[in-house]
Amino acid sequence: MTSATSLALSVRIERWPIAGSFTIARGAKTEAVVVVAEVSDGVHVGRGECVPYPRYGETPEATEAALRAMSSALMRGMNIEALQAAMPAGAARNALDCALWDHRAKTSGARVWELLKRGEPKPLTTAYTISLGTPEAMAEATASAAHRPLLKIKLGGDGDEQRIAAVRRAAPTAELIVDANESWRNDNIARNLDACADAGVTLVEQPLPAGEDAALATVRRPIAVCADESVHDRASLAELRDRYDAINIKLDKTGGLTEALALADAARALRFEIMVGCMVSTSLAMAPAMLVAQAACVVDLDGPLLLARDRDHGLRYDGSEVHPPSAELWG
Repeated sequence: MTSATSLALSVRIERWPIAGSFTIARGAKTEAVVVVAEVSDGVHVGRGECVPYPRYGETPEATEAALRAMSSALMRGMNIEALQAAMPAGAARNALDCALWDHRAKTSGARVWELLKRGEPKPLTTAYTISLGTPEAMAEATASAAHRPLLKIKLGGDGDEQRIAAVRRAAPTAELIVDANESWRNDNIARNLDACADAGVTLVEQPLPAGEDAALATVRRPIAVCADESVHDRASLAELRDRYDAINIKLDKTGGLTEALALADAARALRFEIMVGCMVSTSLAMAPAMLVAQAACVVDLDGPLLLARDRDHGLRYDGSEVHPPSAELWG
């Protein structure tokens, strides 16, 4: 626990063009809309970035308003620990939690991982995402990325057997994981899981809608199944153990780095494998997730690679290898 410091808060909405478009089962978009929170003591400024997600009823404007509502508490000295009870898990708390960690690192002169008493983060291999489309379009996009070691394939329901077969033909040696984004149904999940297994897929994310995934407890799972929309923070973990083999930790769901690290520890205690994912956003959002991803079996932090440009001092990507953040970026 650190002593209370009065902090001024600034919040803004930013729009970052996507290279082309990004399509999942819920639709397509051509820009990443992010909300940035900055906290300042007049000398040091800490920054955090989040992506409001309509799937959870979040909008950029509501997220901005929720953050601004914390201004007086920050002026009174609210710190990271108090923030966890002051705001619910979600995108808004993520931006502020990460900004406070960045500020704490800058004022202490130490890196965030040193403050957390964790090892220095190492470069990691990240997945690269192939957007949803026709089998032919996805095969063409996959062929351009076939040199990457790990590809994440967005699926969308009807026709997924053909999509995954086409993708595998286009990338015969890459490891494949898929994200169904809640688009499968009880009457096709077994067939789609078998198609993925036949294509050598190693993991599928959230095949059934959250709240309608009870069938996963009884269906044969020939490959690992990972919860995404079904898991947010530690409170949602225990009931998922018989349905999922892994969980996808995203800081926009957990409400920041603080809960993400606690969730990862709790999940490992329950023998879940850990995946660390992201929304399409800049390196400022990826940076704190790199700390959680150090012990993950699957890393999906390719958000900046999908943008037309990244922010200054962004993460360094060597192909699919992503390097830890510089102090100029975050933490």
